[in-house]
Amino acid sequence: MKIRISPHCVKELRVKTGAGMMDCKKALQAANGNIEIAIETLRKKGLASADKKSMRSATEGIIDSYIHIGSRIGVLIELNCETDFVARRIEFQKLAKDLAMQVAACQGVSYVSIEHIPQYIIDREIRIESEREDIINKSSEMKDKIIKARIDKRLKEMCLIYQPFIKDQNIVIEDLIKQNIALLGENIKVRRFQRFLLGEKIDLN
Repeated sequence: MKIRISPHCVKELRVKTGAGMMDCKKALQAANGNIEIAIETLRKKGLASADKKSMRSATEGIIDSYIHIGSRIGVLIELNCETDFVARRIEFQKLAKDLAMQVAACQGVSYVSIEHIPQYIIDREIRIESEREDIINKSSEMKDKIIKARIDKRLKEMCLIYQPFIKDQNIVIEDLIKQNIALLGENIKVRRFQRFLLGEKIDLN
């Protein structure tokens, strides 16, 4: 007997994958309602389209801003999509505002993704981790594993897309963007952002 799948579950799966309604329903039925298994099934069949859309060019979009309460922190962010039509959608503009708010909340974040981190920053982090006292007596193989794990963690801490979403800690920003790619049917990318802190880098001399 087929398990009954609620419309809410079908909609949630469609938002996460961008697959068609019937494909989502069938995948959920085959997975006995387990969304994670259904997502894996759709990806294997090539029906989950968010990852495919993420490869397309995105040159339209908006520049949005967020000013934190008290006006001591401000953020400008450029969010790109493929068409002006999607750029005008309420969902897209809400995403831009949420992302700007996220940047304001994550002051240790300086880059969109690891690909945006300059090589000299990566080299500096590797040098720091390589010289830590707690790995001096480890074997070369163990040192390499520890350093790699720490560098991966450190670089992700510096990047926006790997941060837990402040409005839903169960997903990271990369997931949030993919959900909106599936929802709006276009590639979406954060091109750049700039954070402003009141009084920052002011030369009093």
